Amino acid sequence: MTTSALDRSDLDGDERDGPATGPVGGGRGFALLLVITGALGLLAAWVITLDKNKILEAKAEGKTFTPGCSLNPIVSCGNIMESDQAEAFGFPNPMLGLVAYGAIVAIGLALLAGARYRRWYWLGMQAGTLFGVAFCTWLQYQSLYVIGSLCLWCCLAWVATIVMFWYVTVQNLRHGFLPAPAALKRGLLEFHWVVPVLWVGIIGMLILTKWWWFWTGGTA
Repeated sequence: MTTSALDRSDLDGDERDGPATGPVGGGRGFALLLVITGALGLLAAWVITLDKNKILEAKAEGKTFTPGCSLNPIVSCGNIMESDQAEAFGFPNPMLGLVAYGAIVAIGLALLAGARYRRWYWLGMQAGTLFGVAFCTWLQYQSLYVIGSLCLWCCLAWVATIVMFWYVTVQNLRHGFLPAPAALKRGLLEFHWVVPVLWVGIIGMLILTKWWWFWTGGTA
C-alpha cells in the first residue's frame, strides 16, 4: 500500500530526495482526511461545550445535569467535564478544540479547492498538530490514571487528532520538509497506516486493561 491515495497530488510529482522549493498542495484523499478528522474533532468539542454549559447552568440553579454519554461509573463524561484537567489553560478545553479543529477543516477544504502552501506553513501545521497530539496524550493519562473515567466524545477527539497529526507528518516527510533517512522515509510512506493503527490500538489496550475488572463484570 502506498501513500498515493492520501498524499499525492497530480501537481506535486513523486517523492523527493530534497525538500520542495515552492508551494505544495495535497492529494484529494489527504484533504478529505483533514476535513473528516477536523469535523469529528469539532463535533466532539461542540457537544462537550454544550454539556459543560448545561452542567454549569444546572449548578447555578442548584440542580444536577448528567450528560447523555455518562453511561456508567467508568464511561462518565460528567466526571471528566467537572475535573480540573478539563480547564488546563484556565478555560474549558473544548474552546481550544473549536478553534483548532475548525482551522483544520478550513485547511482541508482549501486543499480540495487547489490551495498550495509553502514550507513554513506546513511546518507550522506540523507544530500545531504535534501540540494537539501531545495535549491529547496528557489528557489520556489524566483520564485513565488520575480521574479514573472515560469520556466517549474525548476518545473521538483523541483518535481524530492522532490520525490528523500522523498524516500531516507523512505529508511533510514526503515533500522533504521533515528530515529522515531514506530507508525510514520509504518505509513510513509505504506502510503509512501502521503507525496510527498501532497507536490507537495501544490506547484501546490500555483502556481495556485499566478497567478489565469492569468490562468482565468483576469488582475492583
